[in-house]
Amino acid sequence: MLEEKNDNLHEADGKSGIEINDSVTNEAIEISDSEILTEDLVSETENESEEQENAHQEALDVITNSNAAESEDETLKERHDIPMQDYNTFSLDALVDELKKLVNTDAVMSVKDHIEEIKKAFLLQYHHLIEEKKEEFLASNPDPNEEFEYHLPLKSKFDEYYNVFREKRNAHFKHLQTNLKTNLENRLAIVEELKELINPQENIKDTLKHFNELRERWKNAGAIPKDKYNHVWNNYHFHVENFYDYLHLDREARDLDFKHNLELKQKIIARVEELVNDADVNKSFRELQDLHRIWKEEIGPVSKEHRDTIWNQFSELTKKIHDKREVLFENQRANEGRNLEIKKEIIAKIETLGTEKVNSHSQWLLQIQKVEDLRNEFFAAGKVPSEVNEETWAAFKTAVRNFNAFKNSFYKDIKKDQNDNLNKKLALVAKAKELQESTDFSATTPVMKQIQEEWKQIGHVPKKYSDKIWKEFKDACNHYFDKLKEHKSEENGEEVAAFDNKKAYLDVLRAFQLTGDHKTDLDAIKAHIEAWKALGKVPFSRRHIEGKFNKILDALFEKLSLSKKESEMMRFANRIDSLSDSNDTRKLDNEKIFIMRKIEEVQNEIFQLENNIQFFTNTKNAKKENSIVTEVRKNIAIHKESLEVWKDKLKQLRNLGQE
Repeated sequence: MLEEKNDNLHEADGKSGIEINDSVTNEAIEISDSEILTEDLVSETENESEEQENAHQEALDVITNSNAAESEDETLKERHDIPMQDYNTFSLDALVDELKKLVNTDAVMSVKDHIEEIKKAFLLQYHHLIEEKKEEFLASNPDPNEEFEYHLPLKSKFDEYYNVFREKRNAHFKHLQTNLKTNLENRLAIVEELKELINPQENIKDTLKHFNELRERWKNAGAIPKDKYNHVWNNYHFHVENFYDYLHLDREARDLDFKHNLELKQKIIARVEELVNDADVNKSFRELQDLHRIWKEEIGPVSKEHRDTIWNQFSELTKKIHDKREVLFENQRANEGRNLEIKKEIIAKIETLGTEKVNSHSQWLLQIQKVEDLRNEFFAAGKVPSEVNEETWAAFKTAVRNFNAFKNSFYKDIKKDQNDNLNKKLALVAKAKELQESTDFSATTPVMKQIQEEWKQIGHVPKKYSDKIWKEFKDACNHYFDKLKEHKSEENGEEVAAFDNKKAYLDVLRAFQLTGDHKTDLDAIKAHIEAWKALGKVPFSRRHIEGKFNKILDALFEKLSLSKKESEMMRFANRIDSLSDSNDTRKLDNEKIFIMRKIEEVQNEIFQLENNIQFFTNTKNAKKENSIVTEVRKNIAIHKESLEVWKDKLKQLRNLGQE
């Protein structure tokens, strides 16, 4: 049957047509005799040309298979416009953002492969994160009856976007299958009508008109299943060629069409010759696909004298582009091999860190940072050969898991000590609360000072309890000492007089006007500060007047346009002098503790920001993130300026203690 002929592009060009008239039949017989005479020569050269023919056929098959797939679903063509990125280097947030962007595109199948790669990269990182969280949970919760639970909101977002894609994909497939079936039936019907055109009883002009109508219907018939693509197209061209052979009755019209088809195919060959020298191999290959599609689907056959020559030219050029593409793929595979070696080295380093024993929290923080840096390097290293991807990822997860287990064993050992410290501090909290309402100041004050000293000597407690018990202890101590100060202030008549004098002095200070000379005004303000101090202490219950004084000072400092640091230090000096004059060592100690904590907090923030800069500058898209890096550097500068102010305050406090 006609439909059982081989499916290949060469025959679709019309090389093996069937002549049905007498003259053509004789011609076919002559060709057959010629083939018999040259049979021995063909046999001798057959082995030599077989390898080259196979190479040409491989190149043609790649083109044909790609066109068959894109013919079935034309949205696949758009996938070339969406670059396939190395999603393994993306963070979880970046993967969700990329998924959201791709899901919103209408061409579902053009992003299918991209979305599946994103899904694979997301789930690898997500499962790794869950394993880490579970290990941390088991390390801190030895109770086997307590179940591990961890919810990542980002996973819910990912599932939401992926479900949208899946629904759109299913709807697309359903619609596509319906259309493909209808289009296939229409094209098969056209082929059947083509068979019936060869009828000597009909007027040739009417036949030509019907033939052109069939060609137009074929052109607009739409996509068909890819597994039927070559078969249906080749049969269509087979019967088109038969019809051209039938046109010997109107040879002039046939020859004119042959000539036109030859010119079109020569133009295609000229374009492919340009593509052979194009540096963008992938772009050249995609255009070559389109040219093959045009050659096969839109241009009819040429005369027999040109068929072999022009086809061989096209086939040879196709192989050249195919070979260049294979070289490109080889280079990509070589890069993947190098990436694999890099990742193996990273895994080996993590495995080594998982055996290095350290004995302090600060040292473990350094080890943890090293692993985190190696983890970032692993994700930034690029793709590895697909056949070892899962194996490489499993080795990486195992190395990180072993490191975490090794780390957790250290913290399990120190956890008992921290729980003992917690019990000691809880006992001090209970004692402080018991004494906070005492009015026997002479007996209670030494005890309260003693438990404060004991608190300082006790080591760390579990982090989740630290802030809570410190606040309870501090509030109880402050409550007692505030009552003590209030009691002392009420007994001091001089403090009441000082309050009245300071209240009157506020009016003097409010009336003070700056002269405009910076030095003169600054000296005058300092003189007012000294005058205020000289007025003495006020009763504890009336200390609010100090706030009013400081508020007026703040307004004067702002008018002087002092630097932020200078203004801050002058305010701080005034505050510390007030505390020093009141002989309130407890508040001075609290102030010192507060400043030391602020210094540690700012230093940690600077350390984190500097790590962020290192991360951004190590990514492939570092140039695109220059604005982010600049913003982080500004933030670091601000924190460093703040750090200097806090250090100067601490230095001033310590100098006060030495005087």
